[in-house]
Amino acid sequence: MKLCLPRIEISLSKIQENARILCEFYGKKGISLMGVSKAVLGEPAIARAMIAGGVQFIADSRIENIQKMRRSGISARLVLLRTAPSQAESIVKSADISLNTELKTLEMLSYHAKAQGKIHQVIVMVELGDLREGVLPCDLVAFVRKTLTLSHIQVIGIGCNLACYGGVRPDRRNMGMLSKLVNMVQNELGVALAIVSGGNSANYEWANSGQAIGEINNLRIGESILLGCETVGRQAILGLHANTFQLVAEVIESKQKASLPYGEICQDAFGDIPKFKDRGIRQRSIVALGRQDVLTAGLKSERRLEILGSSSDHVILDSENCHLQIGDEVNFGLDYGGLLSAMTSPFVGKEFVGGEHRETVRTNPTPVGAELN
Repeated sequence: MKLCLPRIEISLSKIQENARILCEFYGKKGISLMGVSKAVLGEPAIARAMIAGGVQFIADSRIENIQKMRRSGISARLVLLRTAPSQAESIVKSADISLNTELKTLEMLSYHAKAQGKIHQVIVMVELGDLREGVLPCDLVAFVRKTLTLSHIQVIGIGCNLACYGGVRPDRRNMGMLSKLVNMVQNELGVALAIVSGGNSANYEWANSGQAIGEINNLRIGESILLGCETVGRQAILGLHANTFQLVAEVIESKQKASLPYGEICQDAFGDIPKFKDRGIRQRSIVALGRQDVLTAGLKSERRLEILGSSSDHVILDSENCHLQIGDEVNFGLDYGGLLSAMTSPFVGKEFVGGEHRETVRTNPTPVGAELN
């Protein structure tokens, strides 16, 4: 079978192994994991690999991805990470749990849950300094109290998010604050919270430091499972696979060319004025891949290739030390941004490899507003 290009080669066995190791590591500390699938467009095969590795929930920020996984028969509970009031009906229909910070949205979720004959479970997010989503700590008890009055909403947990927007590191102070807030809510309101979700892949360093875990019993883990690293310093986690995804592209030109453009330099296609270093005549190659396919800054070159730059449709390489021929395949590693963009692109094929499993598919993003059949 002729394989499509460009494509991402995905090792499901390595993803499963990463999930297993992390579930064992965090499980010893009493922490369950939500496997976050948003970077891989809610791909059901990857979600199943996470589940086989031991994750108890699958979490995603797009309702369309939740719907796709629901249709595919994913067995784990599905958690929506980003909740919008315009999607309340679909959220109740497709997600088991959603993360929330606004009473108006919760009222709409309760309304649609009543219409569908359901009780919708929610985790209330609290702001602990990263300044993305979250109820202010001083408002948390009152917010949860109001939420408890909604007839078809069940508050099952409190969570926080760090190291995403503001880059705030999870540490003894903010993790301790989360535990104090959870105890305050439980004591003042007389509720039992089953889930205290303390963060994401950035929490590895904190969890591995020997600090007290407190009330935290859950984390939402995507990048560590998918790419084998923590996200405070993007350091590899010992024992995990970092090469779970490989982006493969085809060489479409290979020539000796000057390294310094000639002529008057103006803005490039993206409004930047490029700068170049004169290195003389060099062997340069072009692969059929560009910014419309992937965040090219997220590519990691292999085989002693240097990425010189990119346009919408081309990535230009210095291949002086590699001798690439037309039609050759070039592999790239991916960081989180590269993985997110390439998995979302309809122009990049997705190939599952490993063991006896080898399947190539073209994955198009689910149309906005798509519903379950």
